[in-house]
Amino acid sequence: MRGKQRVVVGIVGLFLLALSAGCKKKVPVAAVPPPAPPPSRTEVAPPPKAPTITEFTAEPGTIDRGRSAVLRWRVNDASDVEIDQGIGAVSSAGDHRVFPENATTYTLVAKGPGGNATASAIVSVTAPPPPAPVTPVPAAPIQTIGQRLANEVQDAFFDYDKSNIRDDARAALTNDADALRSILNDFPKATIVIEGHCDERGSAEYNIALGDTRATSAKEFLGQLGLPPERLRTISYGKERPQCTDSNDACWQKNRRAHFSVSESEPGTQTAGGPNELGGGGR
Repeated sequence: MRGKQRVVVGIVGLFLLALSAGCKKKVPVAAVPPPAPPPSRTEVAPPPKAPTITEFTAEPGTIDRGRSAVLRWRVNDASDVEIDQGIGAVSSAGDHRVFPENATTYTLVAKGPGGNATASAIVSVTAPPPPAPVTPVPAAPIQTIGQRLANEVQDAFFDYDKSNIRDDARAALTNDADALRSILNDFPKATIVIEGHCDERGSAEYNIALGDTRATSAKEFLGQLGLPPERLRTISYGKERPQCTDSNDACWQKNRRAHFSVSESEPGTQTAGGPNELGGGGR
């Protein structure tokens, strides 16, 4: 009985020993694969930059008609830059003078691989105020040569029974010279007549001769002042054409004179005895 027990114990012991040995034996572990490498990254180029207009101005923005303004611009990242209103293609930066007649809008267009950009500048134009109405000055009436002589030339007076140029006659004829020079210039075909006059005393023949010497003295004096003698002629009326008819010294003085009138005939020297004048002697 004890023997059987020993055998059973032995068998159980062997079994446990075998079981213990089996538990101690290592079991191989399956290998873990390495992680997959990350996918390769493809480099993507950045998109091209769009054009930018950093400046587009008109200076000054308002002008008077007939004046000018200056357009100024600056553009980045553009391959083509244009301005309308007939200006056309321009560089990416610059300025341009314009002369608009009326208010004008200028448009700048910038183009590049990245797109387009536009900007505008306005120039306002003001018209100058209308000129103040001018009140027409009435033209001075055109005077005839006779009117010019009457208004601008004075008589030269003489002493009784004399034909020499006294001081007051010298001053009068000196002033007359400037007026006569202007008149002859304005009337290039005219001839000035120097008339010799006397007072009523003495015979007609004597006074014709005295009037002639008075007219001749005045002509010679004017010739010394530069008047062209060929455009001056003399005539004597003696006492036939008095400008005062009273019989006193004051009136007689007014009649002793050299007076100026106009003739359209050929220049020459005539007295009252000439072919177209009163009959009688003269010198």
